[in-house]
Amino acid sequence: MKSKQIELSDQAVHFLRTLAPEPRRRLRAALKRLSRGEGDIIELEHPLDGFLRLREGRFRVLFHYHVEGRKTVIRCDFIERRQLVYELFRDLIKGT
Repeated sequence: MKSKQIELSDQAVHFLRTLAPEPRRRLRAALKRLSRGEGDIIELEHPLDGFLRLREGRFRVLFHYHVEGRKTVIRCDFIERRQLVYELFRDLIKGT
């Protein structure tokens, strides 16, 4: 399978920069695997329809596929610790 390009939102970039070196390394490795379609990935349900999540230890990466012309890009919208990620992201997309 051909690797897909990964794009990180500003939130995702900022979150990765705040992590200690080891968790940051593990998340970056998980994103590389995601680009090849690998990892613990599930589709999310209402109210987060259209998004998927990648689980990497205690962290969750929320993403969606975005088609640009003839290529598909993986857009990583939000990264956070498991206990916070779904509520924070739901509030973010609702605009509250």
